[in-house]
Amino acid sequence: MDKELVNIEEEVTILTEKLQKLRKEIGKVITGQEETVEQLLITFLAGGHALLEGVPGLAKTLMIRTLAQAIDLKFKRIQFTPDLMPSDIIGTEILEEDYSTGKKFFKFNKGPIFSNIILADEINRTPPKTQAALLEAMQEFEVTYSGKTYELDRPFFILATQNPIEQSGTFALPEAQQDRFLLYIKIGYPTESEETTILKNTTGVKKETLNKVISGEDIIRLQQLVREVPISDDLISYVSKVIRATRPETTTNTYVKEWVNWGAGPRAGQAMILTAKARALAQGRLSVTLDDLQHVAIPVLRHRVIVNFRAESEGITSDDVTHRLLKDIEVGK
Repeated sequence: MDKELVNIEEEVTILTEKLQKLRKEIGKVITGQEETVEQLLITFLAGGHALLEGVPGLAKTLMIRTLAQAIDLKFKRIQFTPDLMPSDIIGTEILEEDYSTGKKFFKFNKGPIFSNIILADEINRTPPKTQAALLEAMQEFEVTYSGKTYELDRPFFILATQNPIEQSGTFALPEAQQDRFLLYIKIGYPTESEETTILKNTTGVKKETLNKVISGEDIIRLQQLVREVPISDDLISYVSKVIRATRPETTTNTYVKEWVNWGAGPRAGQAMILTAKARALAQGRLSVTLDDLQHVAIPVLRHRVIVNFRAESEGITSDDVTHRLLKDIEVGK
């Protein structure tokens, strides 16, 4: 047993070193945004998908493209538009002819969803029918067409982006569909020094060369190891307390009763534990800490705690609610 543990620790050390190299490769192109990159990697390691929101020009597309280039995996970008159809994502059947027999037959032509890393760019610009086609693939990891099921490649990671300032002609994701995303990540403006560096690095002739530093097999193994990271019963109980405290029907927190319309479901607790395990493993640790849970709580609950109209009018967000709960709820001894 001890020997097996030592072997796992050695494997974790090797794989986390590759993750550090991956961060360095991304850092060649992306200046700053360390927290956003960390949250993307956490989502990837936990086997989920991420929703990334930020105003135009903050390198959302470049960030995920750089991530894909540094990993030895297939990458596709889907630009979502109002006229995009589900078949443009999952694929369609085309009529072909067998020249040796003269017989005609339908062949399924796979769409861009059959890749490892998918950038769903500006997902809120496409109608619900097309959004649903993408979200079904996210949930089931398979596509069904004409009664036949096609397995998607593994690992499979979707990063969907949306711009908060786009209102006219957009289709906001319903809260129930947002729940399928493991993390809801908000990307902010760079600092003054970061912006100066960005301007310097992107307006010259120098172009960074990215190396593939980690394989798809490594990512799959890391996803398996994430599930094996232990978490104490006290911390699991803490997660349950936090999630239940977000619900106006079951909470004793007056802040939640006053400002929250709908609380988080059980999927939020699963996401909180899985992403905390992924964060611990990414840092080379083989156990979850309270800091891990509190670190991931905001992006986990951001799209799962729905504040009421009065809260919106007062400028109170779901992040404010989560901050208050993390401050008020203690871990059982």
